[in-house]
Amino acid sequence: MSILFDSPEVREESGAARKRPRRRTPRGLRTPRTPRTVRRTAVLHWIAVHALAVAAALFFALPFVFVLLTSLMSDQQALTRDLTPDTFNWANYRAVFTTPDFLTWWRNSLLYAGLGTVLTVVSSVPVAYALATFRFRGERLVLMLVVATMMLPPQVLVIPMYLFWTRQLDLSGTLWPLIVPTAFGDAFSIFLLRQFLLTLPRDLLDAARLDGCGEVRVLLRIVLPLAKPGIAAIALFQFFAAWNDYFGPQIYASENPSSWTLSYGLASFKGVHHTEWNLTMAATVLVMAPVILVFFLAQKAFVEGVALSGVKG
Repeated sequence: MSILFDSPEVREESGAARKRPRRRTPRGLRTPRTPRTVRRTAVLHWIAVHALAVAAALFFALPFVFVLLTSLMSDQQALTRDLTPDTFNWANYRAVFTTPDFLTWWRNSLLYAGLGTVLTVVSSVPVAYALATFRFRGERLVLMLVVATMMLPPQVLVIPMYLFWTRQLDLSGTLWPLIVPTAFGDAFSIFLLRQFLLTLPRDLLDAARLDGCGEVRVLLRIVLPLAKPGIAAIALFQFFAAWNDYFGPQIYASENPSSWTLSYGLASFKGVHHTEWNLTMAATVLVMAPVILVFFLAQKAFVEGVALSGVKG
């Protein structure tokens, strides 16, 4: 038997078998994966995506958590390295509320942000509807002018506007120089809402006109119900901008403490309580709370309005 397997013919056949080239998978084709491999890949992808999401969430949430925990510490503990309060001092918020003029600042912020948001929406919707629907000579020029005003920083116009509101109309020390201009539209709100209105089906608007609806009725009955996400987006943008505005109240209302807003009043509050970090953080929480609450209540409409505003251009 050993002679048979060691014969030259057998050795020659085995050598030829070893030299025979292996079959390769054609280029561009992949070997099918087993269900176990697919399941393992899906699990690893899920872990990677959620790990990044959790890391990003912690990156943005931890500063707010730190401010909240510091606001509940005592005055002595706030200056230490402790991350959590030994006892929750809710009296810090009572001390902030009893600060002179703090509730007045709160009322002024609500007046400025609320009334400014309403006036911005009311004045921007008709202009955005006209730019998105009507075709007229100079349409592109008007749109370019709207976009150009967005690029103009407010510091450029602050001196002539200040002289106009204070010398001509004698409104220094009030918030009206900041509220009244919102009744004449906002360039960013007009542009964003115009981009959203371009996504509405024109056949629906034409059908309403064929049924006898005028442009005002089409705007009120057809466009406004369909444009709620876009309107919510510009309303939230304007509310956040007015609520956090520091530059405007500093220019027009700094000489009258009864007209200060929370953003400007918080700066003076920090100057008075610069060593009492627990009270400063408590005041900061009270300033941020309305903005965070409004965003969470309207985040669905806000995200939808911003997402759909860039579909057409």
